[in-house]
Amino acid sequence: MIQIGNLTLDTSDPLVIAALVASGALVLIVILLVVAVRAAGRSARASEPLAQQLGYLGQSVQALSQGQEQLRGGLQTVSDTQASAQAHMIQTVEARLSSVQQQMQDRLADNALRSQRSLNEMQERMRESLHGSSKQTTTSLTQLQERLAAIDKAQDNITKLSGDVLSLQDILSNKQTRGAFGEIQLHDIVGKALPRDSYAMQYTLSNGKRADCLIHLPNPPGPIVIDSKFPLEAYEALRAADTDHAVKQAAAQMKVAVKKHIADISDKYIIDGETADGALMFLPSEAVYAELHANFPELVRIGFEARVWIVSPTTCMATLNTMRAILKDARMREQAGAIRKELSLLVADVDRLGTRVGNLDRHFSQASKDIEDIKISAEKAGKRAHRLDNFDFEEIEDTSGQAGLPLTEASSAAE
Repeated sequence: MIQIGNLTLDTSDPLVIAALVASGALVLIVILLVVAVRAAGRSARASEPLAQQLGYLGQSVQALSQGQEQLRGGLQTVSDTQASAQAHMIQTVEARLSSVQQQMQDRLADNALRSQRSLNEMQERMRESLHGSSKQTTTSLTQLQERLAAIDKAQDNITKLSGDVLSLQDILSNKQTRGAFGEIQLHDIVGKALPRDSYAMQYTLSNGKRADCLIHLPNPPGPIVIDSKFPLEAYEALRAADTDHAVKQAAAQMKVAVKKHIADISDKYIIDGETADGALMFLPSEAVYAELHANFPELVRIGFEARVWIVSPTTCMATLNTMRAILKDARMREQAGAIRKELSLLVADVDRLGTRVGNLDRHFSQASKDIEDIKISAEKAGKRAHRLDNFDFEEIEDTSGQAGLPLTEASSAAE
């Protein structure tokens, strides 16, 4: 860039470069002219061609001066045009910068609005999430409290059950209370399976022995006794045995206890002519019953031989159901005569009903015939009444002069 007063020249512009080259050439010509004039002054009119050449050179210099003036004007025009273009460019750039700045401000405002909106939505979601979490937490705490209450209740039930188990252990540890426990369980099972008049609890036999339960079965087999036995000590000793010697001792104790129960029932509760030829030994424990059948089959055979059948609560219920079927069949046989009598009376009633239905049918037939006759008579009377209604009395008087004759004839016809 070259600064000449208020004029600024761009050295990269071709016109400026051409003007500078022309100015340099002009300066060179002037220098050459001065040198030539000086040479001419020294030579004092060297020659006419040189003068002519100097004249031509002066004209060239003048033309060059004119061209320089024109170049200056062109440079001024170019400078003005460049200044105007620069000003226009500056205005355009400022306008674009203003537009860009406005767009940036609008975008920043829009982004700020979106950010605020997103922040509000996020706060709302967080508020809802916190509210939902709080509600879920409250629900979970409520459910936890309910479960804790249920656990406390279950703990109380367990504590109560533990007390009941301890009480049951205390009951079972005593022979008398253990016998009462078996009798109560037997009474409950028998009461559910049989009618109340088909059994008797704590029944005293003719030999003075009192049976826990006597089932009144018909002959055969006759009344059968059920007695409750509970060899708990021997069973617990067998379960607690941890050596072969202890197992053998407990097994021997179990055999002795069960054999004694079988012998007592056989001797006390099987009486010829009074009871059935067998009896039932009720074991209140399924575990003891399973132990006998699993590991002591010889005891079961001894019971069969003594006609004492060992039953548990489950098998006792099945046996009692069979007894109930026997009692039902026996009662039906007892009532067979009454049923036969009632059937004969029913047949007589049915025959009498048939006779009366036949009589009623005859009455209905006669009544139906009488109704048909009545209908025929009613139709004839209606037809005659219709003919009388259409009879022309004046016409009869004019033709015959006897007004009563048609009526008499009509009455005779009606009769």
